[in-house]
Amino acid sequence: MGALSHIRVLDMSRILAGPWAGQMLADLGADVIKVERPERGDDTRCWGPPWMPVADEQRGEAAYYLCANRNKRSLALDITSPQGQEIIKSLAAQSDILLENYKVGGLKKYGLDYDSLKAVNPRLIYCSITGFGQNGPYAKRAGYDFLIQAMSGLMSITGEKDGRPGAGPQKVGVALTDVLTGMYATTGVLAALAARERTGEGQYIDVALMDVQVACLANQAMNYLVSGNSPTRLGNAHPNIVPYQSFETSDGYMILAVGNDDQFAKFCQEAGQPELAKDERFATNAQRVGNREILIPLLEPLIKRRTTADWISALEALSVPCGPINSIGEAFEDPQIKARQMQIEIPHPTANSGSSPSVANPLKMSGTPITYDNPAPLLGEHTRKVLEEAGLTPDQIENLLEKGVISSRQ
Repeated sequence: MGALSHIRVLDMSRILAGPWAGQMLADLGADVIKVERPERGDDTRCWGPPWMPVADEQRGEAAYYLCANRNKRSLALDITSPQGQEIIKSLAAQSDILLENYKVGGLKKYGLDYDSLKAVNPRLIYCSITGFGQNGPYAKRAGYDFLIQAMSGLMSITGEKDGRPGAGPQKVGVALTDVLTGMYATTGVLAALAARERTGEGQYIDVALMDVQVACLANQAMNYLVSGNSPTRLGNAHPNIVPYQSFETSDGYMILAVGNDDQFAKFCQEAGQPELAKDERFATNAQRVGNREILIPLLEPLIKRRTTADWISALEALSVPCGPINSIGEAFEDPQIKARQMQIEIPHPTANSGSSPSVANPLKMSGTPITYDNPAPLLGEHTRKVLEEAGLTPDQIENLLEKGVISSRQ
């Protein structure tokens, strides 16, 4: 039994932020019903290549879709139809959580907004995920991860510093704003569930990608608020710690992540330059930050004398944080990742190999462990079952199929 096996979630979200929250709840054991458009489904079903190899020559599911939708059930339903709207209301009456990422006011015209569904289920926790939130001058704008990374300031601190080759703002290599928003949404609905235990009532949760990314600027946001100066790009260097960046070795690159003065002294000893740690310009982290432009050019030729493996072996023995810069393939081959079983296989009905690869949930829970009961569902794979559970008869389901209100794989 999962930690949330007593919870039902109506997941009316698409793309990544909302589905990421839905997958997290599903991994924790909740019954998550993914509501999708008939025939077309979630947009990410078409966001490929790559596609999962399938037994015949048809195109399999997109890897993008597979990353955020496991352990869910798919209900292919046209919510623009009156019949579809009634089904959503019926399911909402039986659900604990509803996730949606429509534009502001987008569901109100269908009678599926929070106030309307609260009337049929006062215990419902309704979470809206949008680009800019439910109010403010940008509320009605569409919000995408890339756009938010730019507007939030994240791209202004990501990339090589001005004056160096390749300088310029960069986005993060994964849709991190969407992922973080999904995690905040998950935290919010779980907090609302805890509050409902005391009050007996649900609530409305407004989560905005822009708000989340500004909140997740963390120390860089506080660097600005405290100093009044906007941080700038430093490439792989750290704004508050030195040396804490990538360095070229004799055969590649490595990360040196010195977190305190003792670690710096150990590194200098290993590098054959113990006097650097005693130099008044570099003795403390604050001094090293202030004299970054002097210190780093002194360290670069020292580090370039030895191989990455040699440095890592020597520094790990001294408890000085360091490591290689892996490709994603190398990361999955890393013995630590293998020991933590971060790559899993889930049986899949159409996969050529009989299973779908997936990245494990990082939560390791002793009493209610994460289980992987189902892969990301085929479009409409569970339509009939969900509607039967909602009380519809076989004849009613057939009628909805004939009208195109629903679609089903069965």
